[in-house]
Amino acid sequence: MPTFSLERTAPLPLDEAWRRLTEWPRHADAVPLTRIRVLTPPPTREGTRLVARSGVGPLTLDDVMEVTVWHPPAGGEGGLCRLEKRGRLIQGWAEIEVRPGPGGRSRVVWREELRVRFLPRAFDGVVEHTSRLVFGRAANRLLRRP
Repeated sequence: MPTFSLERTAPLPLDEAWRRLTEWPRHADAVPLTRIRVLTPPPTREGTRLVARSGVGPLTLDDVMEVTVWHPPAGGEGGLCRLEKRGRLIQGWAEIEVRPGPGGRSRVVWREELRVRFLPRAFDGVVEHTSRLVFGRAANRLLRRP
């Protein structure tokens, strides 16, 4: 199962970096050919479920996720969100951590373990490289746009 980690420093306070990264519908603007549907009523909390559908026409993949850890930043302390991937084809987990960075900025760590069911392990390197590229760009876009 490919696992990767990305780190970014953003010129944003903790709560704003958190908001930008955990406002789920915004991810559709940052990940090409993807739509996000939140399946549970707001606000986000442990138990929130969402689906990221990526692809075109009949060639789509659903990434079904459930928030299992939800600790927003508070009192100058960082925050952590963990999503368990519970789809038929896409499995694993993702974590978004926001913590204090230098000069009042936010330090973001995005960790993910991703497995595409039925895809041979020989493709793990391709999955990791592609995921790092796609999610790295997504993190950059989410942190740049209000």
